[in-house]
Amino acid sequence: MIASMTGFAAHSLNLDHASVNIDLRSVNQRFLELHFRLADEFRSLEPQLREQLNQRLARGKVECRISLVQLPAASLDNGLNPAVLERLAQWQDDVLERLPGSTPLSVNEILRWPGAVQTGTLSQEALNEAVLAGMRETLDDLVESRQREGAKLKQHIIDRLTAAEAQVAGLQPLLPALAAAQRDKLAERLRDALGETGHERLAQEVALAAQKADIDEEISRLTTHFAEVRRVLERGGAVGKRLDFLMQELHREANTLGSKSVAVETSRVSLELKVLIEQMREQVQNIE
Repeated sequence: MIASMTGFAAHSLNLDHASVNIDLRSVNQRFLELHFRLADEFRSLEPQLREQLNQRLARGKVECRISLVQLPAASLDNGLNPAVLERLAQWQDDVLERLPGSTPLSVNEILRWPGAVQTGTLSQEALNEAVLAGMRETLDDLVESRQREGAKLKQHIIDRLTAAEAQVAGLQPLLPALAAAQRDKLAERLRDALGETGHERLAQEVALAAQKADIDEEISRLTTHFAEVRRVLERGGAVGKRLDFLMQELHREANTLGSKSVAVETSRVSLELKVLIEQMREQVQNIE
């Protein structure tokens, strides 16, 4: 399939005591360029995350964001920590024994004491496994997003390609008549300038001018390039660079067609082709 370099995907992991958010965004880039914005807990995963992206993507500037949000202690039903409470009670007894006028700890102060309320946490290994699995799912969504956009780009290019082929097909039947009219016009001008005595020179000049104005080769190359663009689009895969090269070749042939033009018809076709090729080229810049 044809894939665009533009896409977005997001995935949230709701774990027992934390929430992990994974965002992937990609835009156009000549090569594959990866940027990571990872929570401190996941920085060690960057090589593995990079490998996953390299395996699935060929081109584009990709930004990967992974954040970790610990759930509030109040949302966890893990009860109080007996060990911490026992330690606090012992400390309070010691303080009150030595400083009888001290105020005992309130319930609120005890609950706010670090570790007094049990907040179960996942191990780092479990977190890493969850993130890598979530990354695979998010990457699947990103690839699908880029492929959907790629299908639209492909259709856009095919529509313009069909129009360009129609321009060339409509010009081809006119070529013999246009060439004959140009030869007659040039022969008449040269005859006026050289007179009948220049008959041999007249024939040479007409033949030379006809050779310079011949566009059969350009028409043939345009047709060949059109067919190659269709073949590449149907083959799919990472074909953006190949298509970009073909657009350059098509533009070159359209320019040559215009420079050789000796009739309004060929000039018009050259101009239409350049417009259509430029429209295709703009879309090709988005293809992986």
